[in-house]
Amino acid sequence: MNVWLTPSSSLSTPSHHLHLPIIPTKITLHNTLLATTLSFGLFFSPFPSSAYALQSPSLPVPVSPSSETCREVEFRDVTVPTAPEVVTNEGLVQEAWQIVNDDFIDTGSHRWSQDTWQLKKNDILSNSIQTRSKAHQIIKRMLVSLGDPYTRFLSPEEFSKMARYDMTGIGINLREVTEDNGDHRLKVLGVILDGPAYSAGVRQGDEILAVNNMEVKGKSAFEVSSLLQGPNGTSVTIQVKHGNCGPVESIEVQRQFVARTPVSYRMEQADNGAAQVGYIRLKEFNALARKDLVIAMKRLQDKGASYFVLDLRDNLGGLVQAGIEIAKLFLNEGDTVIYTAGRDPQFQQAVVSDTSPLIRTPVVVLVNDKTASASEIVASALHDNCRAVLVGKRTYGKGLIQSVFELQDGSGVVITVGKYVTPKHKDINGNGIEPDFQKLPAWDDVSQHLSKCSMLQQG
Repeated sequence: MNVWLTPSSSLSTPSHHLHLPIIPTKITLHNTLLATTLSFGLFFSPFPSSAYALQSPSLPVPVSPSSETCREVEFRDVTVPTAPEVVTNEGLVQEAWQIVNDDFIDTGSHRWSQDTWQLKKNDILSNSIQTRSKAHQIIKRMLVSLGDPYTRFLSPEEFSKMARYDMTGIGINLREVTEDNGDHRLKVLGVILDGPAYSAGVRQGDEILAVNNMEVKGKSAFEVSSLLQGPNGTSVTIQVKHGNCGPVESIEVQRQFVARTPVSYRMEQADNGAAQVGYIRLKEFNALARKDLVIAMKRLQDKGASYFVLDLRDNLGGLVQAGIEIAKLFLNEGDTVIYTAGRDPQFQQAVVSDTSPLIRTPVVVLVNDKTASASEIVASALHDNCRAVLVGKRTYGKGLIQSVFELQDGSGVVITVGKYVTPKHKDINGNGIEPDFQKLPAWDDVSQHLSKCSMLQQG
């Protein structure tokens, strides 16, 4: 399995998702599929000592073959094993070696190459590996030799904990399945075996048709996950179609969501009371971030806010898709949010805003040296598109993409597979983002700065 990653803030090892990315992903399946979607990702703190938390995965439940003849299109590229496979110690090491060989990107100065990596494989597998513990030790040393602080081995216990974070609040992971005509449906990619959705009758492969009588056709997995969220102990009714050809059923599921709102806000006055400023503090990018930020922005607008301050200081990141969706709240349709780059730095894939901005008023984004990852995506997107000025200190500079792969014995490896590049094609990783001002400027200066930025951008 493969899940996109980026740093998280105070998210700790468990509850179960987090997702990834939400950036177009390359699906790589090595054993049982844990979770891979365009709307969820796994996120790590930029600081090696921080705890890890998984975003959007859930343990899949094997699907019984349908007696009907229709195609199960959502799993046409996925094979879910019906029984555990036996893997040798040598086979496990070779599996981890192959993942690095296929997907690892060297973002440092170590000059990693597939030729030298092949020599390492020959050396490692020249002798038999007697125990599973020894195999794990070899994989650890193999990954350490890459010189990448974010690439690491996960024991089966660590990997299991990472697979227990639920973004939806009901214990499922959603995937967008594109049809031949361009339309897409939302399928349940995984179900937590002891979670509320599974207990209520939701199964892997089910299609989500509606949430609380609201049709979800055309909505993204991220949007529907937000609809499923709610206070702990409350219920949500989802209409599902079992399998690809089964019956339609309305199922009431009790939420068990533990995430707390990362948003706080207040109205302030600036420029000797001449300006009403809506101040919003965003502590992390968890599953509630976008929804609660929208509420805060609308309430501040209703109170007369003519300017906004978005405080991202000490925000280490979180759900990268939440960061992308939050950036879109401020951008025009067609604006680039971020670029992603893999092994070939010349090939960059753009993530583009597909909506109109929620607000058009000037914005100040407060940043410091602990503003990292998803926070840097938001800050650079607003800055490079002339929607905000940055105030404070240079950001941390964590612009790498990690992916988590499950190995056949239930352990896992975290591999750096790409990096983020700002809309103005600046590499975030190791560089950070330089603010426009060190101290909060007057709002007239903010407006002038953004106006000048827009004129330069237009040519």
